[in-house]
Amino acid sequence: MFSWFIYIIAGMGAGIGTGLAGLSAAAVISPMLITFLNFDPYEAVGISLASDVLASAISAYTYGKHKNLDIKNGLVMLASVLVFTLIGSYIASLVPSGTMGSFSVFMTLLLGIKFIVKPVMTTKEALEAKSQKQKVIQSLLCGCLIGFVCGFIGAGGGMMLLLILTSVLQYELKTAVGTSVFIMAFTAFTGAASHMYIGGFPDMEALIVCIVATLVGARIAALFANKAEPKVLNQATGVVLTILGLAMVITKYLF
Repeated sequence: MFSWFIYIIAGMGAGIGTGLAGLSAAAVISPMLITFLNFDPYEAVGISLASDVLASAISAYTYGKHKNLDIKNGLVMLASVLVFTLIGSYIASLVPSGTMGSFSVFMTLLLGIKFIVKPVMTTKEALEAKSQKQKVIQSLLCGCLIGFVCGFIGAGGGMMLLLILTSVLQYELKTAVGTSVFIMAFTAFTGAASHMYIGGFPDMEALIVCIVATLVGARIAALFANKAEPKVLNQATGVVLTILGLAMVITKYLF
């Protein structure tokens, strides 16, 4: 029962992060499975990526309906992201498990603090001011970095993707989230497939429960996010991630 409780909480938390701010399920599921249930980090990453697929797809659909999705530029970035996701996934299989586990835990906390201290308040006009050539080049280069991170720590590229879309490409928050989950649906599928091919299938009970819980959380959060003000969106995401990050850091290193 305790395992199911963690699966559901991790899945719902991951889904809310995905639908609310375009974050990967790995920002929540991986560290929770590693910290509370002692899952092997590589297996936890595979479960996280698999959970990301449907959650990201339903979120992208929701953002697209509200016209907060940039498919054209998203496809350009997606090409380089997919290639480097495979490279990152392979290298992850050669790295000591503790490296991935610790990285996931601290990234959750740091990203939460970032959203609270420095919220994303960019407007759509900032993106439109750039030339198409500039956007294509930046998208390709950023995609290489995001893809590697996705495959290496199982993040679906979510954390890096959201930061780069808002800071480098200057997307406003809702369009950044919509484009992020659109790309993540593909990167998560690629990462999950490569992880399972290399490391075998994960615990099926954990996989199924996490997928369902993540999907439900993502749908609810995406509907809320498309109606919320950007400032509220930043604060809500920051508070949730900071609390989760602190809980996991304390549990991992003090108990």
